[in-house]
Amino acid sequence: MISNKKVAVVIPSRYKSSRFPGKPLIDILGKPMVVRVADLSAKAVGVENVYVATDDSRIGDTVEKHGYNVIYTSEECLTGTDRVAEASLEIDADIVVNVQGDEALLDPNDIVKAVNCKIENQNCVVTCMAKLTSSEKPEDLKTCKVVTNLGGDLMYVSRNAIPSSKTGIVKSAHKQICIYAFTKEQLKDYYDVGKRNGKTPVEASEDIEIIRFLEMGTKVKMVEVEGGTLAVDFPEDVKMVEKIFRKQQLYSKIDDKAKSGIR
Repeated sequence: MISNKKVAVVIPSRYKSSRFPGKPLIDILGKPMVVRVADLSAKAVGVENVYVATDDSRIGDTVEKHGYNVIYTSEECLTGTDRVAEASLEIDADIVVNVQGDEALLDPNDIVKAVNCKIENQNCVVTCMAKLTSSEKPEDLKTCKVVTNLGGDLMYVSRNAIPSSKTGIVKSAHKQICIYAFTKEQLKDYYDVGKRNGKTPVEASEDIEIIRFLEMGTKVKMVEVEGGTLAVDFPEDVKMVEKIFRKQQLYSKIDDKAKSGIR
């Protein structure tokens, strides 16, 4: 349950992906992926509070046909968060949530958890994390691993296997789940740094956008979630996402029938 704060979800969406051009419009069981993500986000904040930020009319036209808000941003955005920052200038909200457009299996409850954590930690940026599953390898450079302090604040995030050990074996690790919650002021500060200097040094080296906040000295609070997500990074990820999505739909129908039988 989200409080009476005005909350908006912004989904940054870019057509010209170097690894997967046109990725936001790839079909996921009959709907474009960006629309799937918007549908799931709407379960947390309502359709009227979901925006897609893009620089491409193909994405914008598709999203509008499905009833969602579109905000056109510049082509020069350094990261998805910079795109969200540009879009936030046109949105009346206390909290802006960045939901990555390739998180086709996100849990709407994770958005709620991030927002509630943000309400309790106004001076922090908030993002989510989950334990790596047995099938996920800490060495996989596609996955961003995180380490936190005892208070749940982000210490570092890397594509490399962290935390490491003397033996080089990573016994357990957490990955970042790409749901972020900010105030508009925090987004403006982030955007301004990028506009002046480009990506910050470690952000550029790791190619992980949340690191810019760490380099700026902004505290990042982590929220642990279940983490059943699988981001679509490459065309071969689509079949796996569809397989999981079908299973989730099946269990959702079973749950609905079970609930309807309870009085």
